[in-house]
Amino acid sequence: MARQILVAAAAILFALTAFAADEDTLTIGYTVSRTGALNLDSLAQERGFEMWRDEVNAAGGIKAGAKRYKVRFVTYDDQSQGGRVQQLYTRLIVQDHAQFLFSPYSSGLVATATVISEQYGKLMMSIGGAEGKTYQLGNHYLFQTYTPADQYLSGAIALLKEKNPGAKIALVYSDDPFSKAVASATRDQAKQAGLSLVLDESYPPSQTDFSAIINKIVASGADALLGGGHYPDGATLARQLYDQKASLKWATLLVAPDSPQFASLGAAAQGISVPSQWAPQVTYKPDFGPTPAEFTKRFEAKYNIAPGYHAAGGYAGGMLFQHAIERAGSVEPDRVAAELNKMKATTLWGGTQFSTDPKSHGLQLSHQMVLTQWQMEGGKLVKEVIWPASAATAKVAFPYR
Repeated sequence: MARQILVAAAAILFALTAFAADEDTLTIGYTVSRTGALNLDSLAQERGFEMWRDEVNAAGGIKAGAKRYKVRFVTYDDQSQGGRVQQLYTRLIVQDHAQFLFSPYSSGLVATATVISEQYGKLMMSIGGAEGKTYQLGNHYLFQTYTPADQYLSGAIALLKEKNPGAKIALVYSDDPFSKAVASATRDQAKQAGLSLVLDESYPPSQTDFSAIINKIVASGADALLGGGHYPDGATLARQLYDQKASLKWATLLVAPDSPQFASLGAAAQGISVPSQWAPQVTYKPDFGPTPAEFTKRFEAKYNIAPGYHAAGGYAGGMLFQHAIERAGSVEPDRVAAELNKMKATTLWGGTQFSTDPKSHGLQLSHQMVLTQWQMEGGKLVKEVIWPASAATAKVAFPYR
């Protein structure tokens, strides 16, 4: 009998402890593309989320007033499909009771998730979406960490104007929302810079054979290629450009060359440049959180790979939520949103400030991009910052090979 009483008491104590632990837990929900075309970049972004969560919890949680909250993730595989994103974000909110949301990766999936987060009034930190249109629809609960898409190739245009004022550009890009938004802005920027656009062509995101497109690039007389999309198509395009010995002086591709995995292309990667939201070499002096160098060292120790901007963005997105909660002294959404709306800060990610204009609420205003290039140093491919000059870690290799 005494044993039964002790067992019952232990069960009650365990239940009370579990309840207290649950009460002091902050649940953040998101989807990740564990499968599908976006999985490489999406999983890199998730590593940043996970590293932030693990470090926060190891330090005792997020302090909000007199309480501390351990971070708990609820996540599902969206399979890189918008239809699943809509279903799963509804589930995260209605069934899993997520208090805050991280976005999925890619502009198209962010736009889909935003419909749900706005419908239910849930704060969502958008880490993987750069297309500006999503932030110009009168949203109230969405906050963007990335530099908007219309600025992605600004550095490449500026560099080409300096190095090759008579450049003839082939604009070849994936037919997805993000890449099309980048291409639209690039057309205008190239014209303003006095550069010629001799080929303007999109391709399906699932494209695996670029032979015909590369033939068009060569036939157009282009000496510079701008465009791409995400990792699978970008890496394939770079490899086939090399295999077909396309006679170009310059190539800047979106997203793909930022991944450490791009170096596995070997000679096909050399000289390729990429606009990057972040690079390990940047030297921002953060108002809170680790320096870029500290983050890079800890990330490499945890995952045995160098971080790209997707991972750094994921980590920074968590920190921005954390900082707003700590400043608010509360996890109440309205109070956290008020802190995000007035935030003007520098982290390892760089500058962060969100638009409070009702027509563009949540649009990122102060984060700046860099242009990086894969260069051969001591027989090893290394990614160096080449633009802007104030942030450069190496001279531009022009022509690129």
